[in-house]
Formats: sequence, C-alpha cells, structure tokens
Amino acid sequence: MLRDITLGQYYPADSVIHKLDPRVKLFATLIYIISLFCFKGIAALLAATAFLFAVIKTSKVPFKFMVKGLKAIMVLMLITALFNLFLTPGEPIVQLWIFKITAEGAQNAVLMAIRLTYLILGTSIMTLTTTPNQLTDGLEKSLMPLSKIGIPVHAIAMMMSIALRFIPILIEETDKIMKAQMARGADFESGNLIHKVKNMVPLLVPLFVSAFRRADDLAMAMEARCYNGGEGRTKMKPLKYVALDHKAYAIIFAYFIVILLCRTFLPWPM
Repeated sequence: MLRDITLGQYYPADSVIHKLDPRVKLFATLIYIISLFCFKGIAALLAATAFLFAVIKTSKVPFKFMVKGLKAIMVLMLITALFNLFLTPGEPIVQLWIFKITAEGAQNAVLMAIRLTYLILGTSIMTLTTTPNQLTDGLEKSLMPLSKIGIPVHAIAMMMSIALRFIPILIEETDKIMKAQMARGADFESGNLIHKVKNMVPLLVPLFVSAFRRADDLAMAMEARCYNGGEGRTKMKPLKYVALDHKAYAIIFAYFIVILLCRTFLPWPM
C-alpha cells in the first residue's frame, strides 16, 4: 500500500506537459480543482473527463502508475460516499433501520467519488511532471506580489518544497521499519481496531525519531551553507514564459469557459 502512494514523486519523460512552465501547471491545477466542484450535469462531467484524459495522454505518464495513487485514499472515498449516501435529505427510496437512502444521496455519493478521483489524478499530473525545485520556483514566482505586504513567500515555498521531498522519503522509511518490525514478530493486521492502534506504536516511534533526525540534519546542512532566506538570492534557471506556455493558458481558459457554459446552458441531471 505504501508503495502505491505517488504524491510527491517525479516521473521523468519527454512530453509537452513536462516542458511547461511550473506556473502554468500550478494555475491549471487550481482551475481544474475549481471546475471539479462547480460543474453541474453530465455535459460538464464529460468535458472534465475528456480534458483530464487528454492531459494524461499528453504527459506520457503511464495511466496505471497514476491509478496506483488512488489505492491510498480508497477508505477516505468510501467514508465520503457513505456520508453523502445516508445523510443527504430527500424522499427515501430505501430505508435501513435509522438510515435512509435518497435519490439525491445516491447521486451525491457517486458525484463526490468521481470528484475525489479526478482531484487526485489531476494533482498527481502536476507533481509527476514537475520536479520539487521547479514547483518551489513556480510557487514563489506566482506568490511574489504577496511579499510586498510582508508575507514570507520564499519561506512558504521552501517549506512546501521540503514537505514534497520528504513524502517519498518517509514512505520508504515507513516501509523499511514495518518490514523490520514484522521480522521481529510484530503484527499490524490481526486484532480489533484498538489492538491495531497499539500495534502501530513500534512503527510510529522510530518513524518520528527518524523524521526529526532528518529534519535536524537538513537544518544543520542549510546553516553550514550560510542559508539566510530568499532575500538577494538569484536563480540558476530563471522562469520565462515561451509560446508553448501562452498556448497552454489559452487551452486552460477555454476549458474553464466550456465548463461554465455547460453549467449554465446544459445543466442536465446526473
């Protein structure tokens, strides 16, 4: 299961998506997330689906590799779907003890599961096609106007970059600790919920110790290199828009306009 988490990983490939400016990909991801939670009707859903699969095809990232990231959130998706299924008011079509299933609840459950799936796939494209350094530079450049009002943009971008770098490292560390504890007789599967939580203690303690040790080593390394923040720093590869980025912006705006038009003029029921 831990090996299936793709968030924070970079998949090298020679594609148009990889060559885009990271600011374009950040903006496109934001617009796509907004469109997922504002579309209404089958027409808009089909447009969002077509856009997502076109981007996946263009990115040259294997679809099976991206789908692996969905396994880690299956429980969250199931809980969200059940809440929408049983707690949405309306005329009940099925009554199960104190729980009732309505047509609106079934529709919301399916729609929310689709939205979460598309959300994970859409954000995975950004992280799989952009290195952490590119994401940091793009985020810092995009938020640079906020530095005029005293917001530490460089520090925020640096923290996000470090967090993304630590995700695959901590996943690998967790896998190693879990295998070592299982070799010593630890059991993480059997028993009830309380027993499973107690069994996680031998895993969490060394994991937290390792994480704090890595953070301390990183802080010492940054101090040894006289790191003092973003003031006065220059970029080895400054970000510059090219014609490809302008075309990508045009496609993103066109997609969002299509979603809004479908919501306004084609609000067909799901």
